[in-house]
Amino acid sequence: MRRRTFLSALPSGALAAGALSTGAANAQTGQPPAPGRPTEAAPAPARPDPYAEVGIGDRITGPKFVGRSTVWGANGAAATAHPTATLIGIDTLRRGGSAIDAAIAINAALGFLEPVANGIGGDAFCMLWDPKQRKVVGFNGSGNSPRGLSLEVARSKAIDGYLPRYGAVTVNVPGTVDAWWSAHQRYGKLPWKEVLLPVAELCEQGAPVPQVIAYYLERNMAAFDRGRIPIEENDNRKRVYAPGGETPKVGQMFANPFLGKTLRLIAEGGRDAFYEGPLAEQMEGYFRRIGGWLTRADLAAHRTEWVEPIRTDYRGVEVYGLGPNTQGLSTNQILNICEQFDLKGMGFQSAASLHVQAEAKRLAFEDRARYFADPRFSDIPVEWLNSKAYAAERARLIRPDRIMDRVMPGDAPHHGDTTYFSVADKDGLMVSWIQSNYRGMGSGLVPDDGRGNPLGFMFQDRGELFALTDGHPNVYAPGKRPFQTIIPGFTVKDGEPWMAFGVMGGGMQPQGQAQIVINMVDYGLDPQEAGDAPRWQHYGSSEPTGQPQEGAGVLHLESGVPEATKTQLRAMGWTLGPPDGGFGGYQNVMRQQNPDGLWTYGAATEMRKDGIALAY
Repeated sequence: MRRRTFLSALPSGALAAGALSTGAANAQTGQPPAPGRPTEAAPAPARPDPYAEVGIGDRITGPKFVGRSTVWGANGAAATAHPTATLIGIDTLRRGGSAIDAAIAINAALGFLEPVANGIGGDAFCMLWDPKQRKVVGFNGSGNSPRGLSLEVARSKAIDGYLPRYGAVTVNVPGTVDAWWSAHQRYGKLPWKEVLLPVAELCEQGAPVPQVIAYYLERNMAAFDRGRIPIEENDNRKRVYAPGGETPKVGQMFANPFLGKTLRLIAEGGRDAFYEGPLAEQMEGYFRRIGGWLTRADLAAHRTEWVEPIRTDYRGVEVYGLGPNTQGLSTNQILNICEQFDLKGMGFQSAASLHVQAEAKRLAFEDRARYFADPRFSDIPVEWLNSKAYAAERARLIRPDRIMDRVMPGDAPHHGDTTYFSVADKDGLMVSWIQSNYRGMGSGLVPDDGRGNPLGFMFQDRGELFALTDGHPNVYAPGKRPFQTIIPGFTVKDGEPWMAFGVMGGGMQPQGQAQIVINMVDYGLDPQEAGDAPRWQHYGSSEPTGQPQEGAGVLHLESGVPEATKTQLRAMGWTLGPPDGGFGGYQNVMRQQNPDGLWTYGAATEMRKDGIALAY
């Protein structure tokens, strides 16, 4: 059986190019491939790291593991995975735009600057603090599967019983552009054109490629080329992302005038240009030509859904998440279980604390695999799964001295790769936004206009996350949304907005979100310290595709976790894995209420990515 734990949209690209090759040891579990499976050429042996024994430099204040300070400002802030995107966000705010205007500009820019993680061929989710309503609101910007693709045909495309990683069968309606439009209609200040046209110009002029993005771009493109999964069309993506036959290297200029032209059409025609106008016609023609299923009718029917976030209380902090079809409920469940334990008393980065957190994840993820799906097609017991009573019941299963041998989902009562960024403005609007093409760059398919000119973006492969098992809540159906990994985070403290934050990266997202909240609430870290702290990630839980758990799985730890902690975790029965690049990408904008009655923003970013945080 092929194991597919859903990693960060970015690290999965690297794994796909090397560790995900079917002949290599499994990158998540360290297990060899199943006997009799076809193999690919083994990757070249890794060269010794000449810096392996060198630690971080010493800062004069704060914890020694922290790489930089939280950035503070009074009027606005932005934290993204690319410096230019952050600058675009700040510039949009300074031109009089709202935080939503800035978020749209940032997201459009990241689709060009960080194509390994996101783009207008994917979906978007958001939670924000509405200062007029004084509440957290959210939207679900995920698209449906094509109406013309049946379960029988989807099953005929399966590999080892699951939908493939790439190709037309994985493509759903992209929700991002309509999410931009819907959010702008409610919260935008600048004219629509003024938000997008500067980004179109950037695409045409180009920008230097930073280190992490160059790394994943090369590996994603290599994975498309040498994978055993057939992709219906390959020339367009090569023309866009590997002009001249190679992906751009670190520091080299990269431009995408094709995407610039597409953004100009959207700037002129609004969301209808994408979902009903010339771009929709061109996308339909592309899939008709290559043998896909997405149509103009599928696109025209799409609408962003504004939703009421679910909430829980963690030691006096209100934590909000988006409900299924996302995994936002998993963050709440992990925190609800952890609240039953004295993590502060156990000690920061102690074996006892990490043991409880990882066991809480295992318990939450079995419920995730059992229940999470499109709520329009399945009854999901969200209130029960989110309850404190259920968390207390699950917490009693955690043993202090050893891991649980096997974890089962709760018995519900019968009654019933990714980019993340934060941005806030002077009026108090705070936006937590996440957007993704899912695995790496997406499906491998870049549409064109029918005359040989690519449209400059890749379609998502989110449809991979459907199950194919009869009776499963997440089983594929036409016009259905698959289970979604991408989730924004938001917290409220003492009735005021506190953090617009997130940790990108597949199944790492609820694990990472919970770690950020625990680091700040239980251990008193500030936003940058909470993100720079060493992280853990557990692989091997059951998945919403129908894949079963793999025993107790593997707990991967970053190298900064103390050696004494690792030794104690092994003694508890944990199988530990090395750092694998799958610990997510974090951004945070925090609002601080000051004694003088004024508030300021503290912005933090991810040292594991290329981005920066800025405030003014």
